[in-house]
Amino acid sequence: MVGWWPRAGRMVAAQARAHSVERSDAKASSRQIDHTHSRCEARMGFARKNGVYITRWLAIATIVFGSLFYLVGAALKPDYSHLSHFISELNASGTPWARSLGLFGFVPLGLLFSGFLIAASPLVQVGGASRVGFWLLWSQPVAFIGVALAPCDPGCPLGGSLTQVAHDILGVLTYFAGAAAMVLLSFSPVLSPHWRSTLMASGIAWMLLFVLMLQPELAQVRGLLQRIADGLLAMVVALVAWRLVGQPALSRGALHLRSQP
Repeated sequence: MVGWWPRAGRMVAAQARAHSVERSDAKASSRQIDHTHSRCEARMGFARKNGVYITRWLAIATIVFGSLFYLVGAALKPDYSHLSHFISELNASGTPWARSLGLFGFVPLGLLFSGFLIAASPLVQVGGASRVGFWLLWSQPVAFIGVALAPCDPGCPLGGSLTQVAHDILGVLTYFAGAAAMVLLSFSPVLSPHWRSTLMASGIAWMLLFVLMLQPELAQVRGLLQRIADGLLAMVVALVAWRLVGQPALSRGALHLRSQP
């Protein structure tokens, strides 16, 4: 009995030390988890910030390249007018510089636009109807690349060769899709009422301009009408890059609920 008390004391002390070690290990593990979590958040924040920069630079590159291409292409084409000629007539079959302007103008423009949409996709604050609108923006790079693959006939008449028919179908589909994209994007939950109204009005104006540019009595200004429509598209690209990308992130569920028309 005399030796039992010292042994019991040593056992209690050992257990106390073991519990102390366990608590220390638990605290160390918790600190390590918190540190790892903080590092992950920092990396995600850095990646998101870089993604926003890349998206915005691609938006600028798309708009600037498109503007320069239209100006240079028009300067190269004999008797070409910004007022009366469609943009796709830069690539009209059998006309001077057609192949070069298609391959080195419309195709790179479509690829830049595609790069912008790819970069924006994981960052853009859309959900529900506005997400459908964002995906419909893909109709525009398809249209630019399609112009190079299916050039119109000289003068871009309605009907004609097989490539002209394909060109007409592509134009109708992508203009309708573009108008729908602008209207549906207006339902993004992160937009202010002012920008919602702007997008809605842009979609309506885009479709109206498309109808007007096809009217024979407006043939002398159809090029101007189409360039106004392209100006609206450039504004939408900038709006996506600066108003829908880089905003505080909402959960997918919150985006879906708040995006309902």
